[in-house]
Amino acid sequence: MPTYNRYPVAFDHGQGIWLYDTEGNRYLDAISGIAVCPLGHNHTAFTQALIEQSKKLIHTSNLYNIPLQEKFAAKLCQESDMQQVFFANSGTEANEAAIKIARLYGHNKGISLPKIIVMEGAFHGRSMGSLSATHNSKHQEGFAPLLEGFVRAPLNDIAAIEKCLSDNEGIVAIMLEPIQGESGINPCAASYLEALQTTCDKQELLLILDEVQTGNGRTGKYFSFQHSSIQPDVLTTAKGLGNGFPIGACLTGGRAADVMHAGHHGSTFGGSPLASAAGLAVNQAIHDEKLMQNAAIQGEFLLKSLQKNLADITAVKEVRGMGLMIGIELSVPCSELVNLAREKGILITVQMDKVVRLLPPLIINKAETQQIIDILSPLIREFCHDR
Repeated sequence: MPTYNRYPVAFDHGQGIWLYDTEGNRYLDAISGIAVCPLGHNHTAFTQALIEQSKKLIHTSNLYNIPLQEKFAAKLCQESDMQQVFFANSGTEANEAAIKIARLYGHNKGISLPKIIVMEGAFHGRSMGSLSATHNSKHQEGFAPLLEGFVRAPLNDIAAIEKCLSDNEGIVAIMLEPIQGESGINPCAASYLEALQTTCDKQELLLILDEVQTGNGRTGKYFSFQHSSIQPDVLTTAKGLGNGFPIGACLTGGRAADVMHAGHHGSTFGGSPLASAAGLAVNQAIHDEKLMQNAAIQGEFLLKSLQKNLADITAVKEVRGMGLMIGIELSVPCSELVNLAREKGILITVQMDKVVRLLPPLIINKAETQQIIDILSPLIREFCHDR
């Protein structure tokens, strides 16, 4: 089905942060499969872990105990200070689980129509529940009626949250991304997240964080919320969790611990032996290779260098981000930069027509980061000339 407008390139193999197309051309992968490949391509230890596990056991189903799944769940709980994990196959599925947990939490409190506050600019997935929580009319067009029970508020506005709570009955949760990715790298202020925590504690609401894109070391911490002093009740993640192997996770703790019981939810493939081996290998590499520290160092270098190089360009509104999650917002549409950059040997995306998004692998070194700067700075300058 033509569900994607694909770019005119196909890749044959990869090594590190580099991809090679079927014609033999090399590209610096500054998007890492949309934040999916923190270890880059053809990572030796990760590849070996998949090979070894595939020789033993790929799938048994969740009808049985899966020791590797239990081991990986324990690792994620240790990383996040959460208590339980449900494994799925994607971020969308993880967010569906989170929405169901919020609904069940509300019903358990006697609320017949539980509602969730979600953010303007949010992206939580494309299934009917996660699509309803998303705030993008382009994605939603043609799929009405959407799921009811979502109340929208502007990001970084605690007064708007308080108004939502006073104007609506049955609010049971607040769901948001610590840094909005698909809408152009929009970070939450730490003070805002902490105020949300206070509100949730006072009102006994679930604080649900979507770290599908921000998790697994990308922002310099294992999870982005750890840059603040908060602790969510529900935490979702995927993308970089499996370095390209499909896996997602919905973690619970606090008020959301023990809400789900047998029969409430399920997944045929979620947390299979092979998926769990992939996740464990990524987790180990993140620590062994100090990739969180590297993301913080290279991300700061990339951010500050781009801010400096593009500071005098009128059409560049802002360069923002955290760790290796960078957005360059222009005042003019710039989608054509994707093709122009690819012609220069670098892969990027443009979000919301005006924001260049960079999500390079966490293994990137300073010389490779400098290459991104050296290619993009003049390219954006030339593109913005006379605009």
